[in-house]
Amino acid sequence: MGMPARLMEEKRKHPRTEINEPAFVSAGGSVMRCVVRNISPDGAAIDVDNPAFVPDQFRLVMAKDSSTHDCRVIWIREKRIGLAFLKSPD
Repeated sequence: MGMPARLMEEKRKHPRTEINEPAFVSAGGSVMRCVVRNISPDGAAIDVDNPAFVPDQFRLVMAKDSSTHDCRVIWIREKRIGLAFLKSPD
């Protein structure tokens, strides 16, 4: 028997908030649409049409308020990508 998939979430420091918001993957002058499915202070999960075009590090730009997060890809499952937000130096 395999391990329950739910155990994976125990690594998160903060619970994720389920949302369904349009956003953009921005890197190297190119921009791609995505949808943010859930978000926390440390990261997010996004859905994209083609994960092959998403670089390892990029800026996530929220469509609603233009807020941005520098992030890196942690995992990819089909069209969903798990992201960790990179902390900006204070």
